[in-house]
Amino acid sequence: MTARFGRLGRLLALLALLALAAAGAAFCYAAVRFADLSGGNGKPRITVIIKESKSMEFWQVFADGAETAAKEFDADIEVIGPEKETDIDEQIAMMEAAVARKPDAIVLAATDFNRLVPAARQAGDAGIPLIMADSGINSDVPKSFIATDNVAAGEKIGGLMAEELAGRGGKVAIISYVQWTATQLDRERGVRNVLEATPGVEIVGTFYSDGIERKAYEMTLELLKEHPDLKGIVGLNEASSVGPGKALRDAGAAGRVKLVGFDSSIEEVKLLEEGVMQATVVQRPFNMGYLGVKTAVQAIRGEKVPRVIDTGAVVITKANMYEDENQKLLFPFVGE
Repeated sequence: MTARFGRLGRLLALLALLALAAAGAAFCYAAVRFADLSGGNGKPRITVIIKESKSMEFWQVFADGAETAAKEFDADIEVIGPEKETDIDEQIAMMEAAVARKPDAIVLAATDFNRLVPAARQAGDAGIPLIMADSGINSDVPKSFIATDNVAAGEKIGGLMAEELAGRGGKVAIISYVQWTATQLDRERGVRNVLEATPGVEIVGTFYSDGIERKAYEMTLELLKEHPDLKGIVGLNEASSVGPGKALRDAGAAGRVKLVGFDSSIEEVKLLEEGVMQATVVQRPFNMGYLGVKTAVQAIRGEKVPRVIDTGAVVITKANMYEDENQKLLFPFVGE
């Protein structure tokens, strides 16, 4: 009987050791998995995918905001994007590659409202929190959407154009950027909400520059030929405001044709100072980038995050552009 207890004791001890080994292996796997997700240094890894990486100041300021938040919240981030905003296929490929790398979260400014949806689903299926910034998608996968209220911003700039044409009316052209981008759809809707209800105003059409300043410039020169009685142009982003401004100046039509737009590049500041542009709606791209990364970190931690965060927008004119608060918006902290 003693011998039997001895054998039983040794068997139980062996089973206990095997259980401990299994638990240890599971712990090691979890530790390795966590290290893989966090880059091996315990920091959350976040991929930030913007609309374009080369020319527009808006995205440089956005990236600065993201980098600032990464330092503050001790996260590792990579900021990537296609060369041009029209490279939707390239952004989709970047999104799919990011999901395959399995970061802890992704912040995305979508170049297309519908075409990024399948890639977003991939992120959701992989359990990767997705935060949208600037431009949303037609999906409920994202945890949060951080942006300007673009319909309201469009209504603001449409209202300013209506004021410029008060009592006169006339033809107005809308120069947009990439068709089917959520931001342009909402901005155009806001502009049309106001101008279509303004007596005497006729919208001659919406024209797409693909976010290319030169294309917007040439488009404006053609519009001036086709509609010599054109009274106003509404530009819906930086390139679609600067291009028309330069075209109006070169054609000698500045002031005669009123121009209102979006964003706050150095070129737009010059156009305001010269009186070529009457007003611009300035967003807060630094805040978008900062809040995108901050919200991603909160989602990684399992915290509840707001479904929508409105970063606001301010109308800048020649009359108020020198006010201290507006100077901060026009000359943000970039690249330092």
